[in-house]
Amino acid sequence: MQVNPYLFYNGNCEEALKYYEKALGAQIGAMFPYEGAPPDMPTPPDWKKKLMHASITIDGEVLMASDATPGDYKQPQGFAVSLQVEDPAEAERRFNALADGGTIRMPFGKTFFSNGFGMCVDKFGIPWMVNCPKEDM
Repeated sequence: MQVNPYLFYNGNCEEALKYYEKALGAQIGAMFPYEGAPPDMPTPPDWKKKLMHASITIDGEVLMASDATPGDYKQPQGFAVSLQVEDPAEAERRFNALADGGTIRMPFGKTFFSNGFGMCVDKFGIPWMVNCPKEDM
């Protein structure tokens, strides 16, 4: 069994995935636009190129994503995508890339439980936690 987060975006899913490709070294997998949906699925004409379903892989872990249908998008809350990164310098680099243009909720730094930890919301509205765990934890 796998548990894969499914992230919804406000019309900028493709832009976000391409950003994660550069910033995190993610590999984009599937990208299916709404224009490929069944004809009886009501899709506004200006939404045809938006993504109905997509996936990316970050260090072997799959995230799925979509542009929420018009009027259905809600700002994410109550969760964060968590990255566990072994190297502290790489963890901080990834945190800074995700925080660029977004909001830092907790600056990246050493904690009692981690060699480096930070929380941010990226410029696409997705909450992230980046952690470089201590070896004994």
